[in-house]
Amino acid sequence: TWKWVVGPMFLYLCERLVRFWRSQQKVVITKVVIHPFKTIELQMMKKGFKMEVGQYIFVKCPAVSKLEWHPFTLTSAPEEDYFSIHIRIVGDWTEGLFNACGCDKQEFQEAWKLPKIAVDGPFGTASEDVFSYETVMLVGAGIGVTPFASVLKSVWYKYCHDATNLKLKKIYFYWLCRDTHAFEWFADLLQSLEAQMQERNNADFLSYNIYLTGWDETQATHFVVHHEEEKDVITGLKQKTLYGRPNWENEFKTIAERHPGSRIGVFLCGPEGLADTLNKQSISNSEADPRGVHFIFNKENF
Repeated sequence: TWKWVVGPMFLYLCERLVRFWRSQQKVVITKVVIHPFKTIELQMMKKGFKMEVGQYIFVKCPAVSKLEWHPFTLTSAPEEDYFSIHIRIVGDWTEGLFNACGCDKQEFQEAWKLPKIAVDGPFGTASEDVFSYETVMLVGAGIGVTPFASVLKSVWYKYCHDATNLKLKKIYFYWLCRDTHAFEWFADLLQSLEAQMQERNNADFLSYNIYLTGWDETQATHFVVHHEEEKDVITGLKQKTLYGRPNWENEFKTIAERHPGSRIGVFLCGPEGLADTLNKQSISNSEADPRGVHFIFNKENF
């Protein structure tokens, strides 16, 4: 037995040593941004740190816990001079980090008072393959939208630098959210992309649909009253927010008709139930003919 155990144990110890060494490297928090709906953004710098779109890191804050490591998706683009994560305050550890960063105080927090952070990573995900397709469907559910913040930022940087060499030609973006508060921090990025694409006369490059899956009677009345306004009452975008859940069969069929003979990447960051639905639709809407349209499904679950 020991002959079969020694090899894997040696590799495991090597991996732990590498992770320990990486976690000891100095990380500098350059900015802490408080977003609505109890979400904070940490912008950090680390010597030699290199990332790709949609990757994630493990984070430890010794001031909160000396042993706990938590995974967070990177929301910055590789083209930016820092890396960032968005953290939603939903538990003891995130609440402790929120307080350690001074987010519970009204006065300005000095940089030297910010807690020490250890970072291990980045680690790869399916989202890295976005630029391998000409057409992609990006589907995020709730806070699962974070990897696509990185993707959309990177697409924009690449598009501005040299659009002719960019293989990706069309993005269909879907965001499903249970309540209106979660829209606020991410809508700013979409507003910026929307305005810049229109300035360059290429508004068709990004098609996005935002779905609100839960609301009360008061909100519904407010939505009806302001429905005719030029911009959406929730997000401030020209694209109106849709209510309920997408009809995925219709969405897949429409995209297949628009892009015959294409390989279309379908990327999800969301719950397992939604993953099963999209996987089934990807299979049923792909043609048997190799020259026909094919949907390639990729997922990250949380």
